[in-house]
This record gives sequence, structure tokens and C-alpha cells, in this order.
Amino acid sequence: MGVRLSTQRSLLAIALGFGVAMGAHAASTDIGPLPQVKINAKKAALGKRLFFDPRLSGDAAISCSTCHNPKAGFANRDALSPGYPGNKHFRNAPTVINAVHKKSWMHDGRLGTNLNDVTREMLTEDYIMNMDMRLMQERVKQDPKYVQMFKDAGYGEPSNGSIRKAIPEYLKTLTSKNAPFDTGRMSGSAKRGMKLFKGKGGCVQCHNGALLSDGKAHNTGVAENFDIFRDPQRHQAFIAFNMFMGNENYMNLKRDVGAHVQTHKADGSDMGKFMTPSLRELKYTGPYMHNGMIKSLYSVVAFYNRGGGKDSNKSKKLKRLHLTNDEMNDMVAFLESLSGDRLTGNQYVSNEKYPEEYQPIANWKNVRN
Repeated sequence: MGVRLSTQRSLLAIALGFGVAMGAHAASTDIGPLPQVKINAKKAALGKRLFFDPRLSGDAAISCSTCHNPKAGFANRDALSPGYPGNKHFRNAPTVINAVHKKSWMHDGRLGTNLNDVTREMLTEDYIMNMDMRLMQERVKQDPKYVQMFKDAGYGEPSNGSIRKAIPEYLKTLTSKNAPFDTGRMSGSAKRGMKLFKGKGGCVQCHNGALLSDGKAHNTGVAENFDIFRDPQRHQAFIAFNMFMGNENYMNLKRDVGAHVQTHKADGSDMGKFMTPSLRELKYTGPYMHNGMIKSLYSVVAFYNRGGGKDSNKSKKLKRLHLTNDEMNDMVAFLESLSGDRLTGNQYVSNEKYPEEYQPIANWKNVRN
């Protein structure tokens, strides 16, 4: 009995040392490579043309690539996404690189079936692309090149359903390639950072698996982006969204409720929870968080080193990490090792040509969002 108790105490000490709360399942430390996917080349070529075609939006002014810009890692350099003309979005546009590997989508995780459904929502939502799918189908049918591409891809005549299938086929081609983490070519600093990531930093509690995401929602205390409420165009989209999602008191909300749209807890304890993002391709996809409030990887690491932000619903997993300057530099080096060759939409470009190379910081005291 004494031996068993001693063993239990040892396990508890180890768990606490790694920042893992007892009473819950210990987080997986498996952060291995992405699985391979099969791609139909002709369907993907069709999907690519559709992805970059502004005719798939209501006024034919924007395309999927307007918000998911190849030059920004198929994300967006703006803290808050542009959205449909005359409207604006109230969240940051996440990258669609590796989207095919996800099990749920959107910052609040409200879509969890397949990319076909995600594509439909992106096309039809009035504050995103505002497309009437009957009109979309007719526009595509009037383009002889599209007619031939649909036929060559085995879809037959262009239809709404085949459009929603072709775009996800193109997204399969947008996957990480040659990341130092995957190729085993991490620097010494990155290797030390990975050890911290799994150990002292406790990051692996939520960032695990092939995408380095547990696919769950957490509140980390990210500050609100009040541009949502200052800008009438963003605010009207925010109000319409919350009304449609059945959120309570939506006219008076002064925060993005996040995953509350899924659970609607009466006590509000689910307010401000957002899905754990993938950490792949971070090098190209800033600014960060659901509302773009953190501008650089340095600031991301500093944010978590402080134990996250302030929020009454903040996850109890977040504690001050007490990382040293050198340890924070190593952590950033590891996060950068998760980015591979830069995708341009047409081809991969070696990440060695990317101009914003990371340089260690000597003094982290003034690093803020």
C-alpha cells in the first residue's frame, strides 16, 4: 500500500511539473506529421479556378482568396477580415492551409461535418460572399471553360453541389510541405523549444496531434477587439450573426461569445471560448487569435508566458510559465519550425526566401500585443 501511494505521489508530481491537471486525461504528446491525402488533379484544378473567381460572390467583387490571401499564408494581414463589400467581418480570417485535416471549422467550432458545408456557408452568408446559389450556378454555366472543366472532372453539368465539392478538392492541395519539424531539420534552438512546449510550457495540453490542436474550445483571456463595435459595418454583421445563432441579448453584447453558440450555457461560463487553432504555418499567417489582437509570434509567447489575459471564464490550465528570455526565444524557434515552404497559390516557394526571418530578442520585458 505504501509503495502504491508513493507511486501515485510521484505521478502527481510529474503531472504538475508538466502543467497537466489531475482528474482529467493527460494530454497527448503526439505532435507527429500530417497524414497523406488523395487528390483528384482535375477536380482540384476546377476548385482552384473557383477559389480565385470573384463571380462566386453576390456582386462579383470578391473571391474566396480575398480573405484567404496566398500572400498572407491563405489567411489575411488585417486583424479583422474584410468581408462582403458594404459589410465587414468581425473575426480574423484563419488560414485554409491544412483545413482538410480539421474535424471542426470556424473560430467558434460551429461547423463540424465536412468542408462541403463550410464552403456552402462561406458562399451564402450575407456578410461573407452573399451569393445566391441559383445565380452562382447560372454564372458558372455561362462560362464555356467552366462547362468543359466540370465535364473533364467527372461532374457533368455545373451545379451548386459540384461547386461545393470542387473547392474542398483544391483545399486538399494546400497542405504543409517541408516544415523543419516534419523533415527532422530543426535547429538546436527549435529542439529546445519543443522540449519546453511539451514540458515547462505545458502547451501540448491543448496543442497536440498532427495539427497541434486538440480541436476543443478554450478561453485564454484574449482581449476584445473593440473595432467590432466601433465600426458600424462590422457591428451590423456581428448583430446579424448573433441574432441568427440565437444568442441572448444580442443587441447589447460587447464581446464575441465564441463557442457559446454551440452550448448556450445559462451561466455564461462558455462565453469567450474559441477553438484551439493549428500552429502550423504560423510564420506566414499573423496577426493571431480569433480577432487578430496579437500581432507577432513574440507577442504570442509573451502572452502565454504571462498566463494569458484577464477573463472571469479563463481556462484554469493557464498559469504563468516563468520562461526566461532564452527559453522564449527557443519557443518561438520551435513555432517557426512548424512552417514549411510558402504556398503562393501556384507553387511552393522555399521558406528560405521568406523575408521576415526570426531573430532572437535579448530583452522580452517590452514585448506586448
